[in-house]
Amino acid sequence: MEISERIIISSDWATFLLVGCFALFAVAKYFYPRRFQEFSLLPITNQYFFVHGKSDELKHPFNMLLFVTQIISVSIFAYILYTVFNPSEAQNNKWLFVQICTAYSLFVLIKFSLEKIIANIFSLDVIINNYLYQKLSYRNYLGILFFIGNLFFLYIYPPTATSILIFTFILLVLNAIVLLYSYKKNGDLILGNFLYFILYLCALEIAPYIILYKLFI
Repeated sequence: MEISERIIISSDWATFLLVGCFALFAVAKYFYPRRFQEFSLLPITNQYFFVHGKSDELKHPFNMLLFVTQIISVSIFAYILYTVFNPSEAQNNKWLFVQICTAYSLFVLIKFSLEKIIANIFSLDVIINNYLYQKLSYRNYLGILFFIGNLFFLYIYPPTATSILIFTFILLVLNAIVLLYSYKKNGDLILGNFLYFILYLCALEIAPYIILYKLFI
C-alpha cells in the first residue's frame, strides 16, 4: 500500500472569524430589523432599493456591518480554495489568510474609489452612487452565501476540487446576473452613453479581475 502524506490545516481561527461574522449579522438585525428583513428579500423583490436606495447611503452602518462580513467570508473562502489547490502554500505560509484579506480589501476599496473619482469627473455622482449602492447590496448578499458555504466546507462536507469549483461557478453566475440586472435597469442611460459604458466596463469591471487573477495564479 502506497503511503501519502495528509496535510491537515487548523481552522480554529476561521471559527472565531465566522462567529464574529454571525455576531455582526445579529447586530445588524437587532439595530435595523426592518432594513435587514427587506435586505433578506433582495432575490425576490426590489423593495429594499425603493425604500433605502434613493439617497447616498453607501456609508450607512448597516452596509458597513455587512461589508465587513463580506470581506471576511470571501477571504476565508479564498483560503479554503488555497488549501484544496495549493495545500503546501496554505500550510507553510501562516500569514496567508491575512495576505488574502488585505489584498481583497484593498482591491475592493481601490476599485470603489476609482469609480467615485470617475463619477465626480464626469458629473455622474448621483447615477454612479445609485449603481454602487445596488452593487454593494448585492455583493453583501453574496457575502452571506460565502458565509454559508464556509460553514458547509469547514464543518459539514470536506472541500474537494469539484465541490469548490461548482460552488465558485454558481457564485460567479449569480454575480454576473447581478451586474446584468443593474445594466438592464439603467439601459436607457447606457445606450445614450454607450462608448463611455464600454470604457467603464473594460477598465473597472473586467481589467481589475484579470489583474487579480494574474496575481494569484
